Amino acid sequence: MSHETPATGRALTTALAEAAATSGRAPSVHNTQPWRWKVLPDALELRVVREPRLSATDPEGRLVTLSCGAALHHACVALAAEGWTAAVERMADPKQPELLARLTGFRRTGADPDAMRLVQCMQVRHTDRRPVSDEPVPGATLDAVVEAARADGVRLQVLNSDQVMDLAAAASQAGTVAAEDPETREELDYWTSRADTGTGLPPEVLPEQAPQTTVPGRDFGRPGTLPVGPGHDRAASYGILWGIEDEPDNWLRAGEGLSSAWLTATRLGVSVVPLSGVVEVEGTRQTVRRLLAGLGFPYLALRLGLADPAHAGPPHTPRLPTEQIVDTSAVRGGA
Repeated sequence: MSHETPATGRALTTALAEAAATSGRAPSVHNTQPWRWKVLPDALELRVVREPRLSATDPEGRLVTLSCGAALHHACVALAAEGWTAAVERMADPKQPELLARLTGFRRTGADPDAMRLVQCMQVRHTDRRPVSDEPVPGATLDAVVEAARADGVRLQVLNSDQVMDLAAAASQAGTVAAEDPETREELDYWTSRADTGTGLPPEVLPEQAPQTTVPGRDFGRPGTLPVGPGHDRAASYGILWGIEDEPDNWLRAGEGLSSAWLTATRLGVSVVPLSGVVEVEGTRQTVRRLLAGLGFPYLALRLGLADPAHAGPPHTPRLPTEQIVDTSAVRGGA
């Protein structure tokens, strides 16, 4: 951008900082928000924070990388909504494995109306762990969510009824393994007692009792305060987010696909609940891989359903202050 004026330079760095801040609304494992951004005069860099308190849950860093992929997609959508396009370099420097992506080559385009709608969806998107309505998600709506998930090498496979029962058995087994592992229980206890820090899962987003559901959700080891009601998840659909390879670049792209699918689902009135427990235990992850006929590697299971219109959604999980996730020191005072 050698021909930019100081004014356009400031406009760009302001847009980058705002997009990075907006990405803070992305979903993340246990609401850890493991992303950190650095705004440069002509680039935006995304780094992952390796969270030691996920060593039992996520020893390879698959889920935190996937979480960062969701933040990356949020940021790119936010830029598009403001009329900027960028080239995305993933895993840009082998010597800096924590540097997951670098956005460069910014060009001014018209504000993208679809992106603007998705930014609005970011404001309302949340995880509602209660049962969904008795009405199934229409096929065309599911197709739209599946198509939105499609990133380079990433797919979302909706399961048939037999496969859902296999997923339910695997999730139940994974829950038993997690409950018997002291380190996993300790991590869950940590992330469900952080509400005053801007991270973690406060009681008001956790069910007060286990919901009636075909595929069991995670047992967080303590009851929340979210009223569950008498419903059941019989009408929910379940899917597997997966890809051919199982490397950090694939996990990052899976997060981008998850973000795209979840924002599209939000726009269409579909509730999404990530079910990561089943891929955190190696044995049950292999069971889920068999549901893919061994074609690839599962990154995440998802529940998809129409939110019960009789209940208001739970509150949003807390978020870190922008200054903790976005470093603007390199452009402060002008661009």
